[in-house]
Amino acid sequence: METISGRLARATAIIEEAMGLALRFFEARDTIATRAKGFQDFVSEADTAVERLVRERLATAFPGETVLGEEMGGVADEGYWIIDPIDGTANFLRGSPLWGISLGFVRQGRPDLGIVAIPVFGDVYAAADGTGLLVNGKPFSRHVPFEAVQVMSLGDSAAADAGEVAALNVGLRHAGWVVESIRSTSIGLAFAARGIFDGHLQKLTTMWDIAGGVVLAREAGLDVRIGTRGDSGIPWVAAATPALMAAAAGAWPEIEDVRRDGKA
Repeated sequence: METISGRLARATAIIEEAMGLALRFFEARDTIATRAKGFQDFVSEADTAVERLVRERLATAFPGETVLGEEMGGVADEGYWIIDPIDGTANFLRGSPLWGISLGFVRQGRPDLGIVAIPVFGDVYAAADGTGLLVNGKPFSRHVPFEAVQVMSLGDSAAADAGEVAALNVGLRHAGWVVESIRSTSIGLAFAARGIFDGHLQKLTTMWDIAGGVVLAREAGLDVRIGTRGDSGIPWVAAATPALMAAAAGAWPEIEDVRRDGKA
């Protein structure tokens, strides 16, 4: 029987191949086809091509397993792969390096394997239950050399309520945090896992945005909580140090209704 480490290694190899394709599109981004999915929400030829490649490789490496992707859809069952082929498409199109490729495996609603690649930096973050965090294939311990510098990532999207996001931003700033908003959830979570950020908070997200990154954050030792907004089924995520989680609760009390690792 294959170990989870073996599954992680095979999935990581797929994402490493996808990085090369994504970079080629990035270098030629002025010429690729794009369309708007909604207000300030775009999809490009790169998104669909990268997702197609990852789907094809998953079908070969893990035959018979369910796949769901942001661009090509699918079904979420008891155990499925979930792809965000270009997380941060607006950043990608404008030439920012802050875009990534996210792949996760979700078992009974809980992500238990995750990979986030940041192609422009050449970095691949990977983790699965019990593996610890791996960066470019090597074990990595979360390290924060200047803990007095309090900086965190606040997720945002065109679909989010601007007033809610602004209130959380102000609350965190009053609590002493520098608030970054890089508009790539998977990178926000990867940087939190690495120690660049004290955490990533997002009041409205999607499973394809978070499935890869929350595993990294959990294996790096952060407190990870996933909940849903009322009866909508729309997820939110909080992955943070204890100090940031406590500060966030003042402006976002709902996070206290979900215990560590997403259990209500």
